[in-house]
Formats: sequence, structure tokens, C-alpha cells
Amino acid sequence: MRKYFVTGLLILVPLAITIWVLNLIISTMDQSLLLLPERWRPEAVVGFHIPGLGTILTLLFIFLTGLATRNFIGKRIVWLWEGMLTRIPVVRSIYSSVKQVSDTLFSSSGNAFRKALLVQYPRQGSWTIAFLTGVPGGDVRNHLQGDYVSIYIPTTPNPTSGFFLMVPRADTIELDMNVDEALKYIVSMGVVSPEHFEKKLIIDPAKVDATDRHQAKQTETGN
Repeated sequence: MRKYFVTGLLILVPLAITIWVLNLIISTMDQSLLLLPERWRPEAVVGFHIPGLGTILTLLFIFLTGLATRNFIGKRIVWLWEGMLTRIPVVRSIYSSVKQVSDTLFSSSGNAFRKALLVQYPRQGSWTIAFLTGVPGGDVRNHLQGDYVSIYIPTTPNPTSGFFLMVPRADTIELDMNVDEALKYIVSMGVVSPEHFEKKLIIDPAKVDATDRHQAKQTETGN
């Protein structure tokens, strides 16, 4: 009975969590319907709530915004809009910071979260997975001697929280896995192991013979 119960959990728990996450996302995006006038909302038109209609409306609005800003006129409007926002004291600092982060994360030319690294943290001999976010900038660069990189170390099982570190590039090892595989490995606490590539070691026979002779000599000396 215990085996059957565990088997049922393995089937139903991932399904329940997936449905819960999707329901949370859809219900959140459905709140965009509140922006419409009350007489235009589905409840007023058809008499009942249509789940997912707000999600479709949100995705359509995002798509149309991106489509409209790809031409010259759209880019000009965005430039004027951003210029107006940068003149407002409090809004300027918030908008500029968020825009820089979003441009770095979502831009196709950016390198943030493009590489998974292996670093020693929180102490020597203890290894964890980190993500490359860039290189130190500003006045920080003036106080760091050598080649440094900026990394983000996510926590388990919630990768949205973590630690930001600047470490020497030589202290990092670039992993042969994509970001999705690394995130699965982190979220699962190491249970879901990504596909790995075993590197063949090239062994010099002369060094092996020398090592064997040295160990044999030490054994004879000990005896």
C-alpha cells in the first residue's frame, strides 16, 4: 500500500503544482480586464466571467506594443516617453534602474544568465552553481585588480532569491550545460541531474610508472 501511495503522489503532485502555478498566472493576468470600462467587460457583455480572456488580452497588448515600437514612429514615441520619465526625480531613478536590468536580462544581445558556472561557495572545497551576469562596473572596477566577473548564486529550492558576488574569473568553471538544465538541478536540490559529458583523461604512461615506483618505494621504506 505504501508503494502504491508513493506512486500516486509522484503522479499527482507535479500535476497539482503545475495546475496551481498556471491558475496563479492566468488569474493574475486576468486582472487586466479591470482596466476596461465596466460596460466592456465580459460579465457585462455575455453575463458571465470567461477565464483566460484577460490573459489573451494581456499577451495581445504586449505583442501589439512590441510591433508598434519596431518602426521609426514607434521608436520616436518611446524615445520621447522615456525622455519625459527621466525628467521626473523619483520616477527617473526607478525607471532607469528597472530598464537597465530588463534590457540586460531580456535583450538577445545580452550575456546575463547565458552561462552556468561552478564556483566555490560559501567556503573553499564547497561547490555550487552560479550564473554569469556580467562584469563589475562603475567605481567598483577601480578597486578590483585583475579579471573579475559578476555572478548570481541562487538559493534552493527558490532560485528567485540568492547572492550577488564579484569573483576572479579564474575561480570559476564554465559548465557545459544551459541555464534551464542548471535551474532544474538547483530547484530539485540535486535530485534531477542534468545530462553530463564525461571528459576522458589523458594519462601519461611514464608518469603512471613513476608514481607506481614512488608508491612502491614508500611501501618498502615503511616496512
